[in-house]
Parts: sequence; C-alpha cells; structure tokens
Amino acid sequence: MKQVVAYARMSTDEQSLSVGGQFAAIEAAALAHGWEIVARFVDEGVSGSIDPLERPQCRLALAMAKGLACPLVVHHIDRLGRDHAHFVTVQKRYQIIEASDAHGNKLIRSIKSLLAEEELSKIRQRTRDGLKELKAKAEAGDAEALAKVAARDAGRAKAWTLGNGAAVAAKRVNASLRADKMAHHIKACLYDGCKSYSAIATCLNAKGVTTERGSAFKPMTVSRMMEKLSLTFESR
Repeated sequence: MKQVVAYARMSTDEQSLSVGGQFAAIEAAALAHGWEIVARFVDEGVSGSIDPLERPQCRLALAMAKGLACPLVVHHIDRLGRDHAHFVTVQKRYQIIEASDAHGNKLIRSIKSLLAEEELSKIRQRTRDGLKELKAKAEAGDAEALAKVAARDAGRAKAWTLGNGAAVAAKRVNASLRADKMAHHIKACLYDGCKSYSAIATCLNAKGVTTERGSAFKPMTVSRMMEKLSLTFESR
C-alpha cells in the first residue's frame, strides 16, 4: 500500500471547503487508489500567498513526506499555495498529488497553480475595492461600517500576533531539524575516522553537505558547529 502524507490549509472561516472537508476528500481518494495516510497536517488562518516552506505545518508535512520518500497529498493545488513561483520550487523538490486529480501530471498541476495565483490576484482586488467602499461609509458616519472596520482592525492585529508567533516557532523547529541533521553528518565523519576539524570539513564537503548559507565547510566552521552541538572527537 502506497504511503502518503495529507495536508490541508484554510485561510479564512468563509471558505466553502473546511479542513474536515479537505481531509474527507483526501481520504476518499486514498480509499479509491489504495493509499495509506500516515499523517495529517493542517495550517489554519494562513494565506496561500505564504511560501509553503515557511508555514509551520506544511514545512513539517513536506519534511515527513521527503523522509518517507512518499507524496504529499492536497485536496486542490490551491491548498498548497497560490503563488506559482513557490509551487514550482516545491514541485521540484517534493512529490505532490492532488486528491481531486490523482493522475494529473506536472504540467497540469503547474497550469492549475497559475490559475490559483490569478484567482488570488482577483481576490485581493475585490478585497481592496470592498475595503475602500467600507472606509468611505465609515468616514461618512455609518455605524455598521464603523463596527466592521473596528472588527477588521482587531482581526488583523490578532492575525499578526499569531502569524509572528508561528514564524518564530517555525524558525526554531527548522534550526533544530538542521542541527540534528548536521550532528548526524559530523558523527558519520567521525565514524569514518576523521580526527581533526580539517578532516571533518573535507569529509562534509565530499558528501556535498553545505553550511546553512550554502557554502563549503572550513575547519573553523566545523569547530564552531561541533561546539554548538556539544560534539567532541569521541562523539560517535
């Protein structure tokens, strides 16, 4: 049975298909195609314009799918995101399946991603037009419009607080995952008999492992990394 990781996203409470509805559609596709859903991840209150790799739950879902060498399944491509550039990057690095079109190829998914981005542009324009009209009514003293503007401002403040907290948490998790991965690589070099920072740097570079900025390792970089990870030449 083919393993898959399920992911759902919902940016507002007004969307027609709830998180539960998205997972129900994914479960129906899993039953039809013989998939085993090994985990479910969801990002609620998150815009599709945000990079999937910067969303806490989506990033974890993609990492699990990568680790298990299995696909990430979403109900529709727009649940993964509404920015085509982000989608192209994700599709190059991960296996993506759309539950509503399980046999669709990369070209079809790319076209759907472009359409999702275009729809986001239209949504933003409608929002701007509606907000402009609402503000005009509020400035004219319309009580209902004033209440809606106040509610919107409060909602934005809450969303910013939640979003900022999620971003900080995501960075911490990302740093922790990278630290664990680097510890594994360094220990592997130690097992291979490396007995100096220079030897470990050569070992890491030979394996294609890079620093967080994508640079080659140098002895000093290895020294700092090992100190940060509390690793010694006896650590194996």
